[in-house]
Amino acid sequence: MDLIRLNIRGISYSQTQTGAYALILEEDFGKRKIPIIIGSFEAQSIALALEKDITPPRPITHELFATFAKSFHIIVKAIFIYKLIDGVFYSNILFQNTETEEEQEIDSRTSDAIALAVRFDAPIYTTREIMAKAGIYMEMKEGNMDEASIEKAIDNIENQLKMEDIEDSFAHLSEAEINDLISKALESEDYETAAKLRDELARRNQS
Repeated sequence: MDLIRLNIRGISYSQTQTGAYALILEEDFGKRKIPIIIGSFEAQSIALALEKDITPPRPITHELFATFAKSFHIIVKAIFIYKLIDGVFYSNILFQNTETEEEQEIDSRTSDAIALAVRFDAPIYTTREIMAKAGIYMEMKEGNMDEASIEKAIDNIENQLKMEDIEDSFAHLSEAEINDLISKALESEDYETAAKLRDELARRNQS
């Protein structure tokens, strides 16, 4: 698998979803960034781990898990963001027992995976396919995220994913069925769907 390493660029409050935050990941040796919507608890946990000098009076969930893992000689070796469906990023955590060198990859929410990665100084990776699909060139102002750029980036990703979902739904249809759907779309004045159906026909004729 061809992977791209990501670095945490920052966390910003999301204007598009109440109580949510945008975690910005940036590719190594490049300027593309991936905005990932996460909850307030996960945002706080990641921010807390990034601030090395701040220690909560009582361990939060990710701190507790990290302490538990280290007590049994288990570390987080790497994080892999391997799939993006309907705007949701899917991730695996690669754990390693430092005594036996045995490794185990476990499914995780991306926000939890990154919260642990920061605590173990583990690298974060994604695929070139996901970076091509979700990577956005975003403006940064004085070390902070430009809110307008974040909103535009998220909207672009969501619109692209909706377009891909619609195109995938056409794959099983015959040309006659697509032509029938085009007629129905035009009758209902759904010109956007009609245009996408015509694009599907054109794509088939070119292939």
